[in-house]
Amino acid sequence: MAGVVERRSIDVVPDEERHGSAVSQFTLWLGANLQITAVITGALAVVFGANAFWSLIGLLLGNLLGGAVMALHSAQGPRLGLPQMITSRAQFGVRGAVVPLALVIVMYIGFFASGSVLAGQAVGELTHLGETPGIILFATVTAVAAAVGYRLIHTLGKIAGLVCALAFVYLGIRLLERTDLGTLLADHRFGLPVFLLAVSLSASWQLAFGPYVADYSRYLPRHTSARATFWWTLSGSVLGSQWSMTFGALAAAAAPAAFVGHEVSYIVGLGGAGLIASFLYFAIALGKLTINILNTYGGFMSLVTSVSGFRGQRTLSPRGRSAYIAGIMLAGTAVALLGKDSFLTSFKDFLLFLLTFFTPWSAINLVDYYLISKERYDIPALSDPAGRYGAWNVRALTVYVLGVLAQLPFLATHFFTGPLVAPLGGADISWLVGLAVPAVLYWVTARRDTARTAEPAAPHEDQAPAGLGG
Repeated sequence: MAGVVERRSIDVVPDEERHGSAVSQFTLWLGANLQITAVITGALAVVFGANAFWSLIGLLLGNLLGGAVMALHSAQGPRLGLPQMITSRAQFGVRGAVVPLALVIVMYIGFFASGSVLAGQAVGELTHLGETPGIILFATVTAVAAAVGYRLIHTLGKIAGLVCALAFVYLGIRLLERTDLGTLLADHRFGLPVFLLAVSLSASWQLAFGPYVADYSRYLPRHTSARATFWWTLSGSVLGSQWSMTFGALAAAAAPAAFVGHEVSYIVGLGGAGLIASFLYFAIALGKLTINILNTYGGFMSLVTSVSGFRGQRTLSPRGRSAYIAGIMLAGTAVALLGKDSFLTSFKDFLLFLLTFFTPWSAINLVDYYLISKERYDIPALSDPAGRYGAWNVRALTVYVLGVLAQLPFLATHFFTGPLVAPLGGADISWLVGLAVPAVLYWVTARRDTARTAEPAAPHEDQAPAGLGG
């Protein structure tokens, strides 16, 4: 059991504990995306006005663009051997990284909650306990699995990928038996605002993985090709998400009244009753278990990173690990129980809201890692507020805030619509602005910063950087 339960938290994974190959990223992210919440995300494009034809194209474009950003983060894992968000200290300072980290923790709790609502419906039906007990039971299992850690997460990803792939193939066949695909795709009228909504929904889905994707590649051997890590991560995530979202968009187009508000029961109803229905409820719960474990584990890592920036803590006891994970679970479960009756509209706004805060972080992190620091960080300095990265990097934090603010005029959500949305026909292009503006500003302001451009005395100085060409 000692070899199964993970001992590491935010500390560097030593070479002797590295294992696996880049292919593991494909199976993990395929399984993580073949699940009900991705189905709902695809359906939202149709529910909010796009036809199925342009929804599928927009969803694919967003998955590819957002997935490429997400996979660039994944490629950092083998090189550094660190969780994703602790590398933010190189940009924002050892303590300044708490600013994006606080928002990341909110994201994990939100995704935990939204996943628990949908999985709770499935567990409630499967066990005949009802929705609320189903949510609580599902959340508890998630927390236990997250406490076990890395190896179990990858094992569940492989199992969920196989089980959910079988379920979605079967459901896709059943959907096409009930509807005519040609009829669903016959409407080719193009509307820019709803097309961009589809792009934004899938891009935000992918970008939201960015703050924790390297958590699941950091155990790969140091010499693992960054290019292989990038492509296996991208292909697994895009294939899984596009598969799920395509099914969701077609299901919503085929029967919007039956689908909206009854997502789980409608999808299971496509498959039939009896043992088949039980299998589909199980597949839905298993798919959500995989992604909710990722959210819980990522939230735990981010919370430890935030606290350790002020306490100087590098290692964590098993009891401390359990306490952090329990806190994430309790907060996510509370949000799930409070928000389960207004899920669909709230989830759409939640996704777009998250995008506002995570695209600037992704832009700054990637520009710093690949262009400024040239894939080398001073690992000990990431834990030293008096070191080369400092406690607070006001310049980077200012760029981050400007990146967030630059998006507001272009943002379209239920609770806020920017002044430039109407002139653009209602289109939301805020995420594009959120990538471009901070990327340029950070590159201009940081490229002469010797703390980032000077060669660090890394522990493995004899090893060449594992760049994307490797």
